[in-house]
Amino acid sequence: MELDKRKLGPSGLPLPRFVSFRSGEVNMRAGPGTRYPISWIYHRRRLPIEIVDEFDTWRQIRDWQGTVGWVHQSMLKGQRSMMVTGAVRTIFDDPEPGSRPVLQAEAGVIGELESCNSEGWCQVEIKDITGWLKRSSLYGSYKDEVFD
Repeated sequence: MELDKRKLGPSGLPLPRFVSFRSGEVNMRAGPGTRYPISWIYHRRRLPIEIVDEFDTWRQIRDWQGTVGWVHQSMLKGQRSMMVTGAVRTIFDDPEPGSRPVLQAEAGVIGELESCNSEGWCQVEIKDITGWLKRSSLYGSYKDEVFD
């Protein structure tokens, strides 16, 4: 799917899109409403989540493992975040592998996603340390997405 050809949801925002959890406890439900059972409870504030559909004030989300369900929009924020995937990853001072390492981050570490360039690097911030990480080493950005 090309990013510039995404459909717009009822909110007027593109689908799919990445957001993050606003709270440290978020209920994922089987359907768009409180009458649906809770299928999962997340305990990771700022976890990057993909919105794949919208219904009224409910957002259908997909997490990094592919689990799909519904959460209320009040539990989400538009601020982008990322999660380190795979193994221990090196965050670099500049967007090139030969630059100075500034941080080692284990899989599952969550940070802010500041920007991503066309060369496959994303600028991230983890615990007040800013640096560059290969897009393939994180969850929270689409393959060819460029933004700042």
